[in-house]
Amino acid sequence: MNDRLLVFEFPLSERIRIFLRLEQLFQQVDHFMDGTCVWDSRAVITMLLDVLTIFSRNDLKSEILKELDRHSSVLARIARSHGVDQEKLELLRDELDQISRELYATNGKIGLSLMENELFKSISQRSSIPGGTCAFDLPEYHFWLEQDEQRRHQDLLEWTRPFMTIRKAIDLILRFIRQSSVPTQEIANSGFFQQSLDRSLPYQMLCVSIMASMPYFAEISGGKHRFTVRFMTADKNERPAQTTNDIQFLLTRCIF
Repeated sequence: MNDRLLVFEFPLSERIRIFLRLEQLFQQVDHFMDGTCVWDSRAVITMLLDVLTIFSRNDLKSEILKELDRHSSVLARIARSHGVDQEKLELLRDELDQISRELYATNGKIGLSLMENELFKSISQRSSIPGGTCAFDLPEYHFWLEQDEQRRHQDLLEWTRPFMTIRKAIDLILRFIRQSSVPTQEIANSGFFQQSLDRSLPYQMLCVSIMASMPYFAEISGGKHRFTVRFMTADKNERPAQTTNDIQFLLTRCIF
């Protein structure tokens, strides 16, 4: 029997929502970068176009620097508490400071060179059309895809490099948030759970964990003041419905 936990995350701010989307896109980039065929290269380009869209709509460098500063302030307050592992805390603060310095040293808008790349512009303009990146639509793209694997891989490494520092920052921030609180055991009566959150505390994300062998998924809604969790039956042919069973689950209110 599969006894691993299936985790459902729910961001409580637009900033964390964007970070989670970027995290998933960068993980997809990693996966397809390991591939060797043309379709893997196409997938990396598609992911990068999504990343560029997010960057073009948000001042992510500023947002991430604010979040890193907030985490540094929290760690500074924790350092004054008794019983804290000061050596481990200093390592975390050094890691935050190093990434902040790297971001401050980054000139201009992150990903700008890729946004101005003519090949990416042409692919972006056609990608909104179903099947719009065929060889007859974009002969230059077709030519690049037909280059040898090593050439394509080197180009992809060059195009992803500008995002590496900001990716490290996002990974660090999300790791801090996920590890910031201890999960509690809860019960959703008839598949439903609702709770208010302390308005004085800066909650960032909710994590709901259930056994992967259970035939349900968690549907989370709400905001920083109140949230609900509904456990729904998963059926690929029917519309999901809330279960009438009582469901035990783990709830983590991430507050870092």
